[in-house]
Amino acid sequence: MTSPVQEIKDRLDIVEFIRSYVPLLPAGKNFKANCPFHKEKTPSFMVSPERQTWHCFGSCSEGGDIFKFLMKYENLEFYEVLKILAEKAGIELRQIAPAEQKQFNVLYEINEEAKEFFKKNLEGSVEAKKYLLDRGLKKETIEEFELGFSSNKWEELSLYLIKKKYSAFDIERAGLAYKNERGSLIDRFRGRIMFPIHNHFGKVIGFSGRILPEFDAGEVGKYINSPETLIFNKSKILYGFYKSKNFIREAKIAVLVEGQMDFLACWQDGVKNIAAVSGTALTTDHLKVLKRQTDQLIFCFDNDEAGLKAAERSIDLANSQDFNVKILTLKNYKDPAEAIFKNPGIMAGWLNEAKLAMEFYFERYLLNVDQHKDIGEFKKNLRIVLGKIKILVSPIERNHWLKNLSLKTGVKEEALMDEMAQIKTISNFSALSTQIQITQSSNNSVPQSRRELIAERLIGLVINDESLINQIKEYFIYLPENYSAIVQCLINKTKPADEQVANLLDSISLNFSFKNIISDKKKPEEEFIELLRHLKAEYLKDKREELVKFIKKTENDGNEKEINSALEEFDKVSKLIHNI
Repeated sequence: MTSPVQEIKDRLDIVEFIRSYVPLLPAGKNFKANCPFHKEKTPSFMVSPERQTWHCFGSCSEGGDIFKFLMKYENLEFYEVLKILAEKAGIELRQIAPAEQKQFNVLYEINEEAKEFFKKNLEGSVEAKKYLLDRGLKKETIEEFELGFSSNKWEELSLYLIKKKYSAFDIERAGLAYKNERGSLIDRFRGRIMFPIHNHFGKVIGFSGRILPEFDAGEVGKYINSPETLIFNKSKILYGFYKSKNFIREAKIAVLVEGQMDFLACWQDGVKNIAAVSGTALTTDHLKVLKRQTDQLIFCFDNDEAGLKAAERSIDLANSQDFNVKILTLKNYKDPAEAIFKNPGIMAGWLNEAKLAMEFYFERYLLNVDQHKDIGEFKKNLRIVLGKIKILVSPIERNHWLKNLSLKTGVKEEALMDEMAQIKTISNFSALSTQIQITQSSNNSVPQSRRELIAERLIGLVINDESLINQIKEYFIYLPENYSAIVQCLINKTKPADEQVANLLDSISLNFSFKNIISDKKKPEEEFIELLRHLKAEYLKDKREELVKFIKKTENDGNEKEINSALEEFDKVSKLIHNI
């Protein structure tokens, strides 16, 4: 019986699916594009309709099937992708590992039920509705983003979900309740305005709750969020992104704010290319999600020291990932929500006044420091700014801002460069080291021997032109083991049973298309015949090398009969190499 995973692959065309994310161009039997997973100018991302696989032959060296693409592109776990693709393919998932599938499905179901419960609660709460309207939100915005309300009762939601036949274990696992010391189930969210958090496909995966002022005794946080679960990872999710991602792509710039109210106020004010980090610091995973849509960011965080420091951390992280960054400071307003509440329609115009991040740093650290009166303070702040410049990925950009800094401070560029060279940039950008490890790991799979490289090219030519298959039969014995297994499958028109051989075949197919794009080559038949000759020569050279090692070993053992036999074989192989 065909597995649902394979059935999904059979029903969905990987080319059409990836084309909905990345523009694809024909490349022989395959398709090419600029890789969506790293910045590049020359296309190195290849998609094979025949193999239903993709691979990047650029610096990231990533590759896989339709599942791997969606997991990486949208930062999703396997079971989330399985559910999405199954729905897209119209396939029931009942056959798939029911126990494991239930672990995920029940979390989506419980969060959806909770959302509907909170929405009904809001309809019946005069105080909660008044709070939202007093904050400037319109009824249409409240409904569009499915805001709700949790009463101040201890177990109202839990009892409702239990009546719906959900277990206490799953309710707790979904992050909607916890057990107290006596083992009783207590609702996590009480007396709060509820903001459903959706994944980037619009599924509810968690909540953020803002306590109503009348219940705020200062003993609990103003905002609390769902804990991390199997379906909710706050470091990967941007609030509102499921609604705004197409607007961000069209505008080619993303506005980032701190909280849900800021997001909703901006959205209502006409700024649609927006997302909120909400409840966590900006992460490299957030930036990966945004990079698919744009490399231009505007930060608009709270206008206090905590907000400015958060903006600074976010700017530095974004600069390290080669984004072009601006910042909008809100003058006399606490946050975007307050500014819009007092001046509806103002935000779109203000965004045009956003400053380049480095100009913001110049003002923040150097504007009010007189180097002639306090050289120590000036040097300390200048080093902070130089550290920001050093983070920049582009040497051109670094050079530009050093020139600007020299003009603003009167310090010579050479002195600034010397000072910057002494600064050690300390960062927590773990994704950068992860990327390096991934690349190194991927590159370990590149063929190491010349014979493997020749075999790879020969198989690529056969895949491209099946009429060449007969000519390779007599050279079959000269192929390395995995490559001979591939040729056997091509001759018999079967799929490789071994996963390693199947992956190698996929890689060869895509690699052949990629290399044909970037290199001039002879006519396929001529190249094929020449490669067969080289394959035989390399095989014989490898065999001769083995004989040399054997002879040296046997000389130490003193076995003359074996030595003479090996020497005769060595002479034969040498003559064959000479006659090729």
